[in-house]
Formats: sequence, C-alpha cells, structure tokens
Amino acid sequence: MRLRALLETDALGLRLLGGEDELDRTVRGVMTTDLKDPSRYLSGGELVLTGLAWLREPEDAEPFVRILASAGVAALAAGEAELGDIPDDLVQACLRHRLPLFAVNESVAFATITEHVVRQVSGERAGDLAAVVDRHRRLMTSGPAGGGPEVVLDLLGSDLDLRAWVLSPTGRQIAGAGEPLDAGLAATLAGEHLAATRTGRRGPHRLSAAGSTYSLFPIRNTGRGAPPASRDVRETVLSDWLLAVEADAGDWPAARLDLLQGVTQLIAVERDRRDAARTVRRRLAQEVLELVQTGAAPAEIAARLRVAAPVLLPGLGTAPHWQVVVARVEWDTEGGTAAVETGPVAQALLEEILVDPATVGADSADRIAVAHHGDEAIALVPLPAGPLPDSEDEGTTSIGLHADALLAAVRDPLSSGLADDGRLTLGVSAAVHSAEGLRGALEEARHARRVAAARPGRVCAAGHHELASHVLLLPFVPDDVRRAFTARLLDPLRDYDRRHRAELIPTLEAFLDCDGSWTRCATRLHLHVNTLRYRVGRIEQLTGRDLSRLEDKLDFFLALRMS
Repeated sequence: MRLRALLETDALGLRLLGGEDELDRTVRGVMTTDLKDPSRYLSGGELVLTGLAWLREPEDAEPFVRILASAGVAALAAGEAELGDIPDDLVQACLRHRLPLFAVNESVAFATITEHVVRQVSGERAGDLAAVVDRHRRLMTSGPAGGGPEVVLDLLGSDLDLRAWVLSPTGRQIAGAGEPLDAGLAATLAGEHLAATRTGRRGPHRLSAAGSTYSLFPIRNTGRGAPPASRDVRETVLSDWLLAVEADAGDWPAARLDLLQGVTQLIAVERDRRDAARTVRRRLAQEVLELVQTGAAPAEIAARLRVAAPVLLPGLGTAPHWQVVVARVEWDTEGGTAAVETGPVAQALLEEILVDPATVGADSADRIAVAHHGDEAIALVPLPAGPLPDSEDEGTTSIGLHADALLAAVRDPLSSGLADDGRLTLGVSAAVHSAEGLRGALEEARHARRVAAARPGRVCAAGHHELASHVLLLPFVPDDVRRAFTARLLDPLRDYDRRHRAELIPTLEAFLDCDGSWTRCATRLHLHVNTLRYRVGRIEQLTGRDLSRLEDKLDFFLALRMS
C-alpha cells in the first residue's frame, strides 16, 4: 500500500508534517518502537510508529532519523499523546533526510494503525501471489516452463510467510522451500491426511505435531481429465499427494483458502506430468511381463530387457541384474460395498514404495518399471551389474531390496490409509542376471507375497529367503484345517491360563524359542528351573504331548505360528 492511502484514511488520524513529495512510497509493514536505535529490527519499507519516549534532548532527533532513513523505512509516525505537538527538531531532521513524517492524534491508538496496515498489506500480498500462482499454472499447463512447484512454495514463504511442503502418501518429500521436513514428522502428517481422507472429512485437515500446527490440503486435479466426484476414495487415497502448510487454516479468510486451493491445482498439473513420464517405463514392464507369463523364448525376453536397461539405467554400459517385486492391495467388500479395481492402486503405490524414502523430488522413481496384471502390481527393478546378493543376506543389493526394509518407513502412514478394510501385501524375489531366471523370480515374488498375506497386520511383506522355510507351506493350509489343528493343541492351554493365570502359552513359546534348553528358558522367564519343569509338565498333561519328542515340538511350533 502507498503512504498516500494512509493519509486519506480519516479513521487513522494522521496529519502530514513533511514529505509531500514522498507519498507514493510503498509500505510493506509496520513496527512500533521507542528505542533510540531500532536498526536491528528494521528490514526496509516499514511505517515506524513511536511515542517519542526516546527523545530526551533536542539532539536525539538527528541520529534517530538517520538510522531510520539508512534502513529504508517508508515513513515515521509520531504520537502526540506524550509531548503534544511534535518537536521541531524532529520535523527538521525528517526534512533533511527526506523521510515522510506523520503526527498521530492522541485519540488514535497505535494498535488501530498497526491492524489497518497489516490487513491491507496482507491482502495486497495475497492478491499479488494469487496472480503469480495463476500465471504459473498457465505456464505449467502449456509446457515445462515455470520452474515446478518449488517456485510457488518459495512465494508462499516470501510473500505470506508460510512454510509448505508437497508430500507423497507415504510422507516422502516431493517438493519444499527451505529446510526439508523431518522424515518422522512427514510420515505423521501423511498418516493423518490418509486417515482423515478415509473418514470422509473435507480438507484442509489440521494437526498439531512437534510444537506446531499444520494444515493438510489434498492435491487433486479438478480440471480437464479429473476423476468424477463420485469416485470411490479408495481408488486414489494411497496415491494422492498432499500439501502440508505450517499454519492453522481454521481461521483463514476465504480468499486465502482459495489461493491455497489454486496452489494445489497447480501442483496437480506437475503430478499429471510426472505420471505421463512414467508411461514409457510402465509399458516396458508390461511388455516384459507379458512375454514372461506367456512362455516366450528367453532370447525374446532378453531382447526386450536390453531395450529396457538403457531407459532405466542410462549410461550403465553392462546388463544389470533384476529383482521382481509383487504387491497387492485388497479391500473388504462386505456390506454391499462395491469392488474397487486394485491393480492400478497397487501399481501407483508400489512405484512410491520402491523409491528411497530419503530421496526428494517428483522424478526420483525414474528407474523403476511397474506393470499391473489383474489385482497385482509387478515391478522390474534393475540392479547395477556386480556380485549377486547372498541368499542369506538380501540387504547386500545396492538399492536395499529387502522385504522388511521396503516397508519400514511407510508402514504407519499406509496403515492409516488402509484403515480397517484394506491390506497391502508384498513379496520380493532374489536377484537374477538373465532372462531365463526372470520367470522363476516372478513366481518366487508371488509365493513370497502369499506368505506375507498369511500374516496378521494391514501392511506385510516377505522375501525370497523365507521360501526355504516351513512358513512357505502355511499359506496353503485350508482355514478350517488351521483352526482345527491349533484348537486341538492350544485351546486346553488357553482355557487353563484363563482360569489359573498360569502363563502356559508364553512358557511354551519361550521353551521352543530356546530350543528346549531348561536353563536358558528359565533364565529368560526369570523362573526357577523346577517351576519351569512344573509348567512344561502341565502342558504335556493337558495336551497329551511330549515336549522331549521332536514331532511334538514341531506340532506346537506350527500351531503357534498359525494361531
């Protein structure tokens, strides 16, 4: 706003004492001070309000005005409540330094002037920023110009003092201005956003965390090609980005909320562009997958892999190894809920999961090819050529494709998005170095995913190293057989524990975990060996089994794993 506008506002009670030629100066802020030297608090463009408590001697005026002029303030407004008329020494100093000077009527509070200036300046900044956002959106829609969402996030920070970040549904930072958001905090914000979206709450969602309040705006395309409003939220909840703003939007005016909605629409354009760039990688993965599943000759598959390798690992020079990851998202359909097509959901989610959570940026998944077949998402992940990982140490690959590690950083937010009616299961194959091994890797990843599906929890994973274990058999045991087997062995112990609080089930688990060692088990449970022997004897008496026999130990072990 201009100084002239302040002078023309009668309610502010301002009277011009000098500086008629400077009334077109722009006011960017306001500050009240009675310090003799307020320079450390000035950044330029302020209207400085003072009650003149610093003016003890006539010679105090010159250095005070010189400090203000050097700092580039817009004008000085002196209150008449303390001294009545404004001292002539101050008027003359302002004239010498070409600093506009206003007298503030004693009936007008400085708070009234401050509130007016802040309101006007904030409104003008928001209007200017809205124009920039609109121009930026048009640039991004028409082509790659504009600089991406970081430019608008920078503007939010510089013009509205709002810190903001674009996050993926797993909490990974896509874009931001200034310091990156703490990874743990980002995961918490993403989880809250997913949970709120699943319950049907309209954004922005507000959350207090780490001593600050954050407002979470969903990023959805509302322009051409946008999904219909009636679309099931489960089709997009696990793939939509969000805008996290460090502020409480609960008391924002409609104009500012509209501005932030414009920012989210702009970022949605960037999201659409990123998805379009993934089309080539998805098509490559789909072609390889179809060849593998239809039994094509290894030479034909190898030729297709040679086409894929330069796209996924440009400049590599040698053929990489490959790993296969299979993921599946399942939603309950009880109570008449319509079925959701989960293949595309799992595809978008797997593309996000396979990105290193510490990686920042929208294009960080450019070396991952994910296809979907029915309800499965299948990823071909290239590994730079080198020694294959040991079967006992899956984590030796360069990108860390260990089943548990893949989900460690994303389990909590995704569980919020899956709520109480969804599951994500994931399986990881061993690395292979040829087309001949790709079919086996695909089947291995699928078997591992079935093992994960047999486990409790909303988000589960299993790796190829688990397929050499007895747990490979468990997913294929019919449910009625599992229930009958576990009930026959464990129900007598559960009933006894319920009546006597004897802790026979925990004792059995510890005994088997200690390989039947009386001393180690007693130490772990903080029991005397004789007490342990009594409990084991009671277990044998109630079940008719003998825990000194390998067969009975194995039966108990499997029953505990299936329960």
